[in-house]
Amino acid sequence: MKRSDFGTIVQIGDVLVSEDVVNEFFACDYAVCKGACCIVGDSGAPLEESEIDGLERDFPAFSPLMPEVGRKAAEDSGFFAIDRDGDMVTPLVPGSEECAFCCFEDGNCLCAIEKAGKVKPISCALYPIRVKKFKGGGMALNLHRWDICRCAFERGKRDGIRAYQFLKGPLTRRFGADFYEALDAAAQHINK
Repeated sequence: MKRSDFGTIVQIGDVLVSEDVVNEFFACDYAVCKGACCIVGDSGAPLEESEIDGLERDFPAFSPLMPEVGRKAAEDSGFFAIDRDGDMVTPLVPGSEECAFCCFEDGNCLCAIEKAGKVKPISCALYPIRVKKFKGGGMALNLHRWDICRCAFERGKRDGIRAYQFLKGPLTRRFGADFYEALDAAAQHINK
C-alpha cells in the first residue's frame, strides 16, 4: 500500500486500487433505481476487445429479449460502438442514452444478456468500479460516483457492505481469486 496526496493506493501485482473501492459502502438497490445506469449516460458501457466475439456468438440467445430498436442498433453497429473518447463501448439506441442490450419488464430495465443466462460485459458487472488501463501495462481501479446510484451508496452503508465486497464475484471473474483475497486482506487492514 502506498500513501499519496490522493489517499491510500493498494497495489496488487500490476493493479492499483483506489482506497474508495475498499472504503466506500455500496450495494445496488434495484428496487429504487430500476436499472437506471443502463439507460442514462453519455456513452455505452466500456467493452474489452475480447468480449465482442462473445456478444456476436450469444446474440441469437439474448436478442429476442431486446426491443426491436435495440436489436437493430446492435445489428447495425456490429455489436459495439466507438465513443467520443475513442473507447469501444456497447451500442446505444439511436436518439437515446439507452444501452442497446437492455430489455424491460414491468418498468424495470434489465440486461438482456444476463437475463438470457449469458455473460454480460465485465465493465457492467464491475460497476461502479471503473478500470483504467495504462499504456505501459497495468491498470487502476477507481470508484465512479453518479447521482443515480445514491441509493446504492445509502443501502451499502445501511447494510454494512463495502463496494469491493458487493463486487466479489465480478472482481474474482476479472482478476482471479488470489487478487480478491489480497484485496480483502488490504481492505481489512485499512478499515480496522
